Amino acid sequence: MADQVYWEDVTEGMELPSIVKEPTTRQLVQYAGASGDFYEIHYDKDFAVGNQLDGPILHGALKSAFLGQLVTDWIGPLGTLKRLQCQYRGMDAPGNVITARGTVTRKYEEDGLCLVDCEIRLENAEGQNTTPGNATVILPSRTG
Repeated sequence: MADQVYWEDVTEGMELPSIVKEPTTRQLVQYAGASGDFYEIHYDKDFAVGNQLDGPILHGALKSAFLGQLVTDWIGPLGTLKRLQCQYRGMDAPGNVITARGTVTRKYEEDGLCLVDCEIRLENAEGQNTTPGNATVILPSRTG
């Protein structure tokens, strides 16, 4: 986890520190057990191929969790993740590198809170945005 980020440290257009993930089929099996999503396209190669896929694919909710980690690692222990949403626009497979990235798009105050909006995404090894999304966080202020 990074040091604490304060509202005063943030500027619109700044990049969040990226996170590189290399998910494995084993991780997908573990995630299936933890989440209760046992759909075989996520861990059974023959089943996935039988459903016109090249092989197993990552759970959408796991991809969302990677984006959540991107944001919560960045905001530090005193920050709060207020909202996170994403869309699944492309399939990612175990054994392939994916990178979580983000950019600050807006910094503002509302109802006494110091808020920051971010555009977030997962990119595959080819740089394609497979999981676009956005998040809003509440950051502490150095002034109070």
